[in-house]
Amino acid sequence: MPLVIAVHSTAPAVAAGLGWALLAVLFCSVVPYAVIWVSVRRGRLTDHHIGVREQRRMPLVYGMFSVLVGLALLVVAGAPAPLVAMVVVMFAVLLVVTAVNQVWKLSAHAAVVAGSTAVLVVVLGPALLPALALVALVGWSRVRLGDHTTGQVVAGALVGALIAVPTFLLLS
Repeated sequence: MPLVIAVHSTAPAVAAGLGWALLAVLFCSVVPYAVIWVSVRRGRLTDHHIGVREQRRMPLVYGMFSVLVGLALLVVAGAPAPLVAMVVVMFAVLLVVTAVNQVWKLSAHAAVVAGSTAVLVVVLGPALLPALALVALVGWSRVRLGDHTTGQVVAGALVGALIAVPTFLLLS
């Protein structure tokens, strides 16, 4: 998602867009996943899906902190406004998912894919509507793996889209 938004925002300067995207991906994906991976390896988390509710808060809070650090760096360095807006969207979705996941296991995967796909449709137009099939595919996989119920996936997808689109439109 950051890659598409960054390159789209800096066209025709694709190299600049790639640089901005790499910075966003580092703090919005790589660092949060590394925190989870290290925590699993050290035995602080039972698995990378964070199935035990009591274990969710720490990695989600670290993830939010990482996104905020990345956001601050993007703003200070003068990143394109749509990319900054997308990172704010990521933070907003993560904040809501974190809050809900303290009491009920909402599908973060469904929230992220639904929010990302919805923003891509807003940015690139209705030709991207078929990409919404990715939301169904990810949702199906989460239920099929036994990690979520259908209700948790649908709720996650709704939260993702309903937070992402208005937030992105307001900021971009």
